[in-house]
Amino acid sequence: MAEEPAIRRARPDDYEPIVAVADAWWGRPISHVLPRLFLDHFHLTSLIAEDGAELAGFLIGFLSPSLPDEAYIHFVGVSPTHRRRGLARTLYERFFDLARADGRGIVRAVTSPVNTASIAYHETMGFTVTYPPLLAGSPNPHDNYIRFARPIR
Repeated sequence: MAEEPAIRRARPDDYEPIVAVADAWWGRPISHVLPRLFLDHFHLTSLIAEDGAELAGFLIGFLSPSLPDEAYIHFVGVSPTHRRRGLARTLYERFFDLARADGRGIVRAVTSPVNTASIAYHETMGFTVTYPPLLAGSPNPHDNYIRFARPIR
């Protein structure tokens, strides 16, 4: 059996390797939803999975500075060669542990309404769609997201 990827806290210099693979991993342009500021300001609450020197996956998340009981997962990716092995679940669980350790009780996330695989995955991870289910209001249809929440206490 292959060794599991090592998981560590992110660093600001992880930004370039992530955006270099994001569009290919999604099969469509997606890297625009991850500005550099997330790795500059939230690297201590974001996670990187590495298989040797290869990026196997990542989770970009933060503890809400405005809502003291909440944390937010902004962007998660797993390399196509590491999918269906539990790596995404491990990244989520590590982030839940990090949020719990800071006293957070709920984790929020969003995904595109067309990303049915992501919607299903969040539901299997215990997230529920919140009201209003669609975060809308922008004239850009790419700014509309399904909203999720998951208690972690």
